[in-house]
Amino acid sequence: SLKTGVKKKERRRMNNLENVTDNKKDFLQKTWVVCVLALVCTFLWGSASPCIKLGYAYFQIPSDETWTQVLFAGMRFVLAGVLTILIGSAISRKPLLPSKSSAFNIVKLALFQTILQYIFFYMGLAHNSGVKASIINGSNTFLCILVAGLVFRQEKLTFKKLAGCIIGFAGVIVVTMNGQKIDMNLSLSGEGSLFLAALSYAFSSSLIKIYSKKDNPVMLSGYQFIFGGIVMVILGFAMGGRITHVSVSALLMLFYLACISAVAYSLWGILLKHNPVSKVAIFGFTNPVFGVLLSAWWLGEGGKELGVKAVIALLLVCIGICIVNINPGSNKKQVN
Repeated sequence: SLKTGVKKKERRRMNNLENVTDNKKDFLQKTWVVCVLALVCTFLWGSASPCIKLGYAYFQIPSDETWTQVLFAGMRFVLAGVLTILIGSAISRKPLLPSKSSAFNIVKLALFQTILQYIFFYMGLAHNSGVKASIINGSNTFLCILVAGLVFRQEKLTFKKLAGCIIGFAGVIVVTMNGQKIDMNLSLSGEGSLFLAALSYAFSSSLIKIYSKKDNPVMLSGYQFIFGGIVMVILGFAMGGRITHVSVSALLMLFYLACISAVAYSLWGILLKHNPVSKVAIFGFTNPVFGVLLSAWWLGEGGKELGVKAVIALLLVCIGICIVNINPGSNKKQVN
């Protein structure tokens, strides 16, 4: 009958959609795919560090004006959110709009991933050396795996994962040490703020994995950027932050920084949706390595010994990544 034929066609269409979804999921779970996409993200994030410094120079933002920096970051994230939604809508061929049920999740994501993380980071950076800030910020990868295993129970915290984290973190310490001493003076406004920034990022990684089970991770990233950026703009302006100098070079740099966030966080969210947090988060140790290398290249920072340290750091980071990702039972299909 006609009804039976329509039902069969609908069933075949649904089966085809399920097969496409399963193939996409399997592809995004391949180790080499995770490696390539995660390294694209961390390279972009690594390039953000020297580009933010260049942005401060172009906008003529003094290093001691923390709230102007927060205002600048808010502008960047609002633009990043708009770009993320536009790109995601073009790829999906439909507008990415949040549902009523996803609105509260977006607010929570923005709180941890954008507002708390960057406000605490800028506050801590104002009271610390760049070396200490880089090392503490590099701990966010380790914290991601701890939070995912101990707080959200998303995966088991194994000795292999801990060993990979410790070795990878050693690489971060090697590459950020440049003949400078690290004092043991600790303060809530300094080291405490940097630690809270790293912890906020760790919570956001687990939250986006949870929320992306029902919602598009690109949509979540875009709208949390917009909401978080608006809050930072208002807060920075209310606390006295002002942008007084604007040029073509400054606007182009702001656009590039927005593109970094739009592309990197969207890809990272997609990877977290289809993989264990530890498999993706471990690549975060390459972030400060790329940051130091690109700062040395673009800003002329670092001494002659940086080349040897960079090689040692990359080796340690690669070993840590391999330890976490190599699966003795790789012939068996991974189930998440």
